[in-house]
Amino acid sequence: MTAETNTWNSPMKQPAKASFIINKLKEHKELIAALLSGILILFTWTFESYISYQLWVTLHLIAFTIGGYAKAKEGITETLHNKELNVEMLMILAAIGSAAIGYWTEGAVLIFIFALSGALETYTMNKSHKEIASLMELQPEEALLIKDDRREVVPVSSLHVDDLIYVRAGERIPVDGTIVQGNTSIDESAITGESIPVYKANNADVFAGTIALDGSISIQVTKPANETLFQKIVQMIQSAKNEKSPSQLFIEKFEGVYVKAVLAAVAIMMIIPYLIFGWTLQDSIYRAMILLVVASPCALVASIMPATLSAISNSAKSGVLFKGGVHIENISHIRAIALDKTGTLTNGKPEVTDFYVHPEHDKQTILSTAMAMEQESTHPLAKAIIRFCQEQHVTITSEIDNVTTLAGNGIAAMIDEEKWELGKPDYIGEDKFFADRANKLAEEGKTVVFVKKKDQIVALFGMKDTVRKDSIKAIKQLKKQGIYTVMLTGDHELTAKAIASEAKIDRYVANCMPDEKLEQVKKMRSEFSNVAMVGDGINDGPALATANVGIAMGEGTDVALETADVVLMKNNLSKITNAITLSKKMNKIVKQNIVFSLTVIILLILSNFMQILDLPLGVIGHEGSTILVILNGLRLLK
Repeated sequence: MTAETNTWNSPMKQPAKASFIINKLKEHKELIAALLSGILILFTWTFESYISYQLWVTLHLIAFTIGGYAKAKEGITETLHNKELNVEMLMILAAIGSAAIGYWTEGAVLIFIFALSGALETYTMNKSHKEIASLMELQPEEALLIKDDRREVVPVSSLHVDDLIYVRAGERIPVDGTIVQGNTSIDESAITGESIPVYKANNADVFAGTIALDGSISIQVTKPANETLFQKIVQMIQSAKNEKSPSQLFIEKFEGVYVKAVLAAVAIMMIIPYLIFGWTLQDSIYRAMILLVVASPCALVASIMPATLSAISNSAKSGVLFKGGVHIENISHIRAIALDKTGTLTNGKPEVTDFYVHPEHDKQTILSTAMAMEQESTHPLAKAIIRFCQEQHVTITSEIDNVTTLAGNGIAAMIDEEKWELGKPDYIGEDKFFADRANKLAEEGKTVVFVKKKDQIVALFGMKDTVRKDSIKAIKQLKKQGIYTVMLTGDHELTAKAIASEAKIDRYVANCMPDEKLEQVKKMRSEFSNVAMVGDGINDGPALATANVGIAMGEGTDVALETADVVLMKNNLSKITNAITLSKKMNKIVKQNIVFSLTVIILLILSNFMQILDLPLGVIGHEGSTILVILNGLRLLK
């Protein structure tokens, strides 16, 4: 490879390469530390017979330090800040206690397991922060301010209400405002989630984050940059992500009680048996250390994590990605599910479903002409017509001249000195021959496009965003499991009604903006307690974050993918029911593990108090129960 083509290894790229590696190491430093700790433990255990005792102890100390530093720092910091002990401190004390009575390996393994769980938690938090960063990238940082008949580039943050800005065709609108000059088709999918652009002219409201597709416009600012609808979506996602579930609050409360109870029991075990039961001080301390080891929550942690990871791995093979154990646990509890329409229940792009030709005209000629005209447009409806013509094996036979794109209305051109027009009924006009068909298609929620030659309408296209093949099957499966279905869409009433009827949805809500979707999910939570939300767009972000379980389609926006708790990589809604079944199996195994591990801990504690348990047996019982619950959890890999 030459120096010119080997860009990665060129001197200019070396700093970027080094910086990339350093950033990746920093991002995963906790995971790396946990793995290094585990490797050291394995090495020390394997070669124990071949190394000196001093080196054996030193390697364990290094493993303790590498694996336990992050959690020890976190535990000490939180203890000092909150003035309350936590599980981190208990695990550290248990590990130190194991080492203090000669069981270095057990203490190091305890640190390794805890460090690994902490690394996974940190990774999840970092992913959550990235979703906001990717969302913010969609809002422009600069705007073209119109001032004294001049255009000046200024930061969006410096704009004020009533300022005039200029947005060129193809640019993203930086603020909420009202069009005062010009017209354009606007891609509002970032706000409404709808794939079909909306034509807007004077006095129409526009929103930050949307795109002016085919016309330049002047906009009067109506809201400060930090109060736009786009910013509200960001704030709603942040707020929903920061809200703690009742289960999380219970766990945090239980954590403090558990730590205090164990430490109090250890302190009592050190003193009371010596003073009351005539134990020697050495025996009391020995029994207290055994208690600290056997009461450590290794088995309880292992009751959940291996089963959860096995279930997550199993579901990933079938194209369902869970972002954490809590989500695969919660999905089996849902009683209702809200579904976005575009890109979720439907394919997310319009398709030609109906085509009618006036009997006095030739079908192939009209399709050939329509295909030639629409090739000059990037509009989603134009692409749908081109796909339809290609499926009909149409070839272009005529040359077109003077092509004019009429923003929001259609397209016009001259062919063989005859004017042809293709567009929506409001622009093309009405025709008695096609009137009944056009009205029927409109009632079915379809978009109608007329083809006009000179002064006569010669053909009609009916288009709609079609329902996914798997959607009807998925809705049927969900209903069999007693789950109530609701469709939330930014589309108008007729289209929403038609799609809901075709997919057999229990209920639908049309004309939903992002904040309205959020409110609908909140209402559903109060009505059904446990609710899932399925979506694919930026506008679905707040609702996805607010639902008990947020589910994103794999082809959705980055924000939807990052905000959701579950991702359907193959865009197959029927996979949700598979995930629910797997979740129920996992919850059953977790319950079995918890009951078993708690029973073992109680038996070990009682045996220790009765002085029939020594430390080796305590370790065997403690670690043995951990291994058994892990093996039980791994059954879910099948």
